[in-house]
Amino acid sequence: MKIVSTPNAPAAIGPYSQAVVSNGFAFLSGQIPLDPATGKIVDGDIAGQTERVLENLKAVLEACGSSLTKVVKTTVYLKDMGEFAQMNEVYARYFPASPPARATVEAARLPRDVRVEIDCIATVD
Repeated sequence: MKIVSTPNAPAAIGPYSQAVVSNGFAFLSGQIPLDPATGKIVDGDIAGQTERVLENLKAVLEACGSSLTKVVKTTVYLKDMGEFAQMNEVYARYFPASPPARATVEAARLPRDVRVEIDCIATVD
């Protein structure tokens, strides 16, 4: 088991790791739309927040020796399921071919009151 951390994504804000690599898989903790350069939540709508979340996941995946093309499962947590279509439009750009399995749920409240959080599992070479 290997703990992975990168400065190219927001640091963990609790007692957890950005990712753990074990048995050929990378297990990524949920990312929220924090800008790793400023440590602040990005301004904007669900589309902008989703893009920042996916960029954060991409950075952690790269630190694990993986990539978005190797993601096998994601879980998307939305503050408002009414924003599903806008989130999905951005999400689709990051997974244009062979998208991973996914669950999407509406959560009563997310960390720092953000609109979206996404976690994932990916294969690692």
